[in-house]
Amino acid sequence: MTREGWIRLVVVAAAVAALEIACRTGWIPTTVVIPPSAMATSLYDILVSGTHWGDILVSLRSVAAAGVLAIGLGFLVGAVIHALPPVRSAAEPLLASYYAVPTFMFYPVFIILFGVGSAAIVAIAVLLAIVAMISATLIGLDRIPRVLGKTALIMRMGPVERAFRISLPAAMPYLFTGVKLAVAYAFIGVIASEFILSGAGMGYAIAYAYNNFNNREMYGLMLLIVVLVTIVNTALDAVDRRLQARLRR
Repeated sequence: MTREGWIRLVVVAAAVAALEIACRTGWIPTTVVIPPSAMATSLYDILVSGTHWGDILVSLRSVAAAGVLAIGLGFLVGAVIHALPPVRSAAEPLLASYYAVPTFMFYPVFIILFGVGSAAIVAIAVLLAIVAMISATLIGLDRIPRVLGKTALIMRMGPVERAFRISLPAAMPYLFTGVKLAVAYAFIGVIASEFILSGAGMGYAIAYAYNNFNNREMYGLMLLIVVLVTIVNTALDAVDRRLQARLRR
């Protein structure tokens, strides 16, 4: 593990220990937050009992669908915008201010279009995640060294060969930053949407536990989401570090 990794681990462990002490000594009432050890025990019981495996799978399927759609469509839209300078000039101010718009206000529209269920949830998550991939695609294509384009001309590469052998490999470190952001926004969009648009999923299960004053189960499910997001982000970050190292060579 790197030095930064150890520092990160120590900071997280200290924060968890402080919260544990605060809850155990009564500084924070257990009606508000339960101790981290109780959260871990609740998570273990949830996984062993299997009571929420269906909700977990529903959420993960929605996140995967939203992530794939956002990454694929975002890359295609970004490539088209990059190829059309007048369109880019018109679109860039809109992209820059996109996240100032509260995306979730459109959920009634998605209910009308897709009904209450996973389709509307995926649509909202895609709407939230796609712009990150569009922006990363524009940046990645901008950063391709011009000498590589000249090399492609000298070697008489066609558009398809040039894209797969030069453009995509050169832009990949920047594109993968968009992938990481798109996956993160997909998680946010899916879990948040499940609170209001679904009868299944981890977001729905957390809301149900909250409404029934079941703090133990609620925090166990919240810890599960934190663990899943951390695992996914760690895996993506490992790939990103390799790509960034190749970019620096």
